[in-house]
Amino acid sequence: MTTPDRRPTVIGLGELLWDVFPDGRRPGGAPANFAFQTEQLGCHGVLATRVGADVDGDELLQALREKSLDLSIVQRDPERKTGWVSVTLRDGHPEYVIHENVAWDAIEFTPALQSMMQQAAAVCFGTLAQRSGPSRTAIHAAVSATPAECLRVYDVNLRQSYYAEEWVSASLRLATIVKLNDEEVPVVARLLGIADEPLEFSRLLITRFDLQIVCITRGAKGCLVVTQTEHHDVPGKAIKVADTVGAGDAFTAGFVFAQLQEWPVGLSAEFANRVGAMVASRQGAMPELRREFAQLIEQY
Repeated sequence: MTTPDRRPTVIGLGELLWDVFPDGRRPGGAPANFAFQTEQLGCHGVLATRVGADVDGDELLQALREKSLDLSIVQRDPERKTGWVSVTLRDGHPEYVIHENVAWDAIEFTPALQSMMQQAAAVCFGTLAQRSGPSRTAIHAAVSATPAECLRVYDVNLRQSYYAEEWVSASLRLATIVKLNDEEVPVVARLLGIADEPLEFSRLLITRFDLQIVCITRGAKGCLVVTQTEHHDVPGKAIKVADTVGAGDAFTAGFVFAQLQEWPVGLSAEFANRVGAMVASRQGAMPELRREFAQLIEQY
């Protein structure tokens, strides 16, 4: 669960793609953003995904290799293209068109993936990469292969129409921690047939799915974090937003890092807010912030 230098192994499991903006393209996908931020925070960040055996895949992996991510279990698909998403920003907030039938729709549960999952101190997986049956089966098998003490984080991360009650419920049953944003709460509540008042919603999720923690992010308004015995309503930090792409993934990375340090839940939430805000204050989902994160960790 830790590397020889004692860094915990943290895995981002799911989609990897090019975010194609009007002014160019950048590596993207919530699992990749999450894994990169945990690497910057001092963990051993691993990406479990699938890209095409094409030039776009080569260039995408090279871009992430330069960011020090462990890509040793990334699969290459000889038939499907590397994934891409068309992104437009409206007042700093991203809108996505996610293209279908790409490599990460065919993730396989390989021996290499199983072996890495068995070493995980934490794994984060979402809903989007479960839109195809093969990837959904592989993701569920991979999460199930983690050690009992692994933090299994389900970042709901709803995109377009790529979700269903069956997938969401199965993912909630696999998780120990769930993270979603305040816009996703009523959607998930409607899928599950439960109340959408955030605190009640969180407590119902914890009870029904035997969860440890529910995190609801609220952008500039901070977050609500609920456990089986307590809840923390943590205000946001005023910043000048460059764009919000990847800020939620950075929050998740910050929260996981803090929990692996065994910090109290309330302190973990405050720290995660700060990490998410720092990313939102910069362009893109993967800004270089290692020095700033190290300084922030020292403050805590």
